[in-house]
Amino acid sequence: MPKFYPDEVREKAVRLVLDHRGDYPSEWAAIKTVAERIGANPETVRNWVRKTQATATTPVAAQPVSEDMAAELKALRRKNRELEKTVEILKAATFFLRAGVRPATEVICRFILTHREEFGVAPICRVLTGHGVKIAPRTFYAWRKRPLSARAVWDATISGVLASYYIERDERGRRKPEALYGSLKMWAHLRREGIEVARCTVERLMRANGWAGTTRRKKIRTTVADPTALRPPDLVERGFGVEAPDLLHVADFTYVRTSSGWVYTAFVIDAFAGRILGWECSTSKHADFVVHAVDQTVALRARQGNPLQGNTIHHSDAGSQYVALRFAETLWLNGFRPSIGTVGDAYDNALAETTIGLYKAECVDEPDSPFRSGPVFAGLSDVEAATSAWVHWYNTARLMHRLGRIPPAEYEAAYYAARDRSVTHK
Repeated sequence: MPKFYPDEVREKAVRLVLDHRGDYPSEWAAIKTVAERIGANPETVRNWVRKTQATATTPVAAQPVSEDMAAELKALRRKNRELEKTVEILKAATFFLRAGVRPATEVICRFILTHREEFGVAPICRVLTGHGVKIAPRTFYAWRKRPLSARAVWDATISGVLASYYIERDERGRRKPEALYGSLKMWAHLRREGIEVARCTVERLMRANGWAGTTRRKKIRTTVADPTALRPPDLVERGFGVEAPDLLHVADFTYVRTSSGWVYTAFVIDAFAGRILGWECSTSKHADFVVHAVDQTVALRARQGNPLQGNTIHHSDAGSQYVALRFAETLWLNGFRPSIGTVGDAYDNALAETTIGLYKAECVDEPDSPFRSGPVFAGLSDVEAATSAWVHWYNTARLMHRLGRIPPAEYEAAYYAARDRSVTHK
């Protein structure tokens, strides 16, 4: 049976490919990445893109550039090349200059060893010292001659592994998502990767090098209740612990500031493993975007072979979007049991609040987030691209303490595998 994808999913996928084609080595790489994130076949996404391109209007021809403008552009390009040469060594030392504390001498010397052929030992030492990371060439040469202890060798090895997360960047200038982890989750992640390292070692080396995970900011109130709307009862009463998927879904939305105005992101989350089942970004706060998030949830479960059975509680706060008539109709048509928490009480929707807090801390508020293409969101397209990447990582790779430090999708898959084994043995 062909898989059903809501119109907003198709449109979102096409935007993620066309608007962010330059972030990938090829169009096919962009299509494959977007397809994986929305759970679709890459050929299906390619067909959506081709149909959109075929119906697009012919772009207006670019206006010719005047001689004065061409000369000015040429001068600016020349000046830019000169500046790039000037700051090349500072680029390589970005971590040391932004860490806030002086890294261990071992880490600094290994940095010098890595870049000495390109810049030279003395120039590197001069630049680092001039920017608060004091190191002399003789210290580096003495370090090279001194035999390392077993602990120093192990520390250097683990420091190199940690640096691959907290310092190194890909061709787009982004760190790995695990750079958002603090010491405890990083330790758990390394052990999952087969690196048997003590937790205290990870804590000590991260502290010595000034590496730390991201922290959450205080949440801004977003719930604006409609005092005239009829509200369903609270069927949850803060009892978010459930024994299986799709017994309880929680929903909420948040604000994202962009240079062109506000963008609103809505989520639907399964309370069992905390997996994000549906999300939608919009420049409008009308009920449509929270409805689309629910539609995506229903379609996703159907594609996964686990369609909703008509007994799922859908819980949200008392925001006007969640008590709108159209939203209530959507829940009824899909067999949800609606539930609304009390007004002004964040604990009544704590699970959704927690997930949105992670989204804001790891994807939105962190200027150096691995999911962003720059320090400022330009508009809806940028927010969609970052949210798509973050949701995929959150569901499939982010370690969750309450799940035993495994990702939501893995925890959910383990449940279904155990259920299937139980059915087989009966």
